[in-house]
Amino acid sequence: MQNEKVKIHNIEKASILKKITDNVEKVIFGKREVIELAICSFLCGGHILIEDVPGVGKTSLVSALARSFSCSFRRIQFTPDIMPSDITGFNMYNPKTGEFEYREGLVMSQIILADEINRTPPKTQASLMEIMEENQKTVDGKTYPMPKPFIVLATQNPAEYIGTYPLPEAQLDRFFMRISIGYPAADIESSMLCMLNSGRPLDTITAVADENDLIELQAGLSDVYVDKKINDYIINIINHTRENNSVLLGASPRASFCLFRAAQAWAVYSERDYVCPDDVIKMAPSILEHRLILKQEAKMKKITPEAVVRSAIGSVRVPI
Repeated sequence: MQNEKVKIHNIEKASILKKITDNVEKVIFGKREVIELAICSFLCGGHILIEDVPGVGKTSLVSALARSFSCSFRRIQFTPDIMPSDITGFNMYNPKTGEFEYREGLVMSQIILADEINRTPPKTQASLMEIMEENQKTVDGKTYPMPKPFIVLATQNPAEYIGTYPLPEAQLDRFFMRISIGYPAADIESSMLCMLNSGRPLDTITAVADENDLIELQAGLSDVYVDKKINDYIINIINHTRENNSVLLGASPRASFCLFRAAQAWAVYSERDYVCPDDVIKMAPSILEHRLILKQEAKMKKITPEAVVRSAIGSVRVPI
C-alpha cells in the first residue's frame, strides 16, 4: 500500500511538470526536449546557461517559465557599463536620518533573467558568483538572503561575437546546466509565421503552478532512490572526463553532484521513484559539456566537449 502511495505521488509530480512543459511549448514551438531540460533544472534549484545565437527565443523561454510558475521575475540586461552595485544593491546616505540605507539591487527576485551575460565585464559577472552559489549577497559586510525559490537563467551569445567577454571557469561551473535552443525546423517556423496575426503567444501564458508547488517538488527530490551502482557510474563518467588526454580541466566534484540531482529530476519527470542508468545518460551532456576546458591542441583538432562526453558515456560500463 505504501509503495502504491509513493507511485501515485510521483505520477502527480510528473503531471505538474508535464503541464508546465505543455504550457511553455505554446511559446517555444518544437523544442519540447529543451523545455524539459530547463524544467528539470528548476526542479533541482539549478541555474541555467542558455547559449545560442540571437533571435531563437532564449528570452521568451525564460519569460514563459517564470509565468508558468507564477514566480516574481526580473530581467537584467547586461551591458558593458553595468556595475556590480546595480546587481547586488548598495548603501546610500540619507541626510534626513544621518544613516546609510540599503537600496535593493536588480537581483532581488525569484527568477532572474541575466540577458546576454557575456556582454558585461568580468568584474560585474563576478558579482553573481556568491549569489548563485549560496543564495545570498553581501553588501558592505552585511548579508542579505535571496527569495525562495531562486533561479538565475543567463543567456549568452557565442563567444566569437564582437563585444563579448568569456565567462570564467569558476562561474561556468556554477551553472547547473547549459542548454541550446537552436533554429526551428522549416515547418515549425512556417507555423510561427502563420500565428503572427493572432498576437504574441507569450501573452497567452498563464500560471499552471505556483512557487509553493516548485518548493515542494524541490524538497521531494531527495526521496528518489539512487543505488550505489548508479553513484559509481556517475563517478566513473566524471573521472573519464578528467583523464581524457584532450581535456585540460575535467568535470569538478560539483559536476558529480549536479549529475546526481539531474538524474533524480529526470526520474521524477519519467514517473519513477528511482534512478536508472538511462537517466544519467540523458542528463550528462547538458550537465558536463560546459564545464570541460579542452587543451589547445585538442581545439586545433576540432575535438569538442560534446565528443569528450560522448566518449565517456560510451566507454564506461553501464551497471546492471
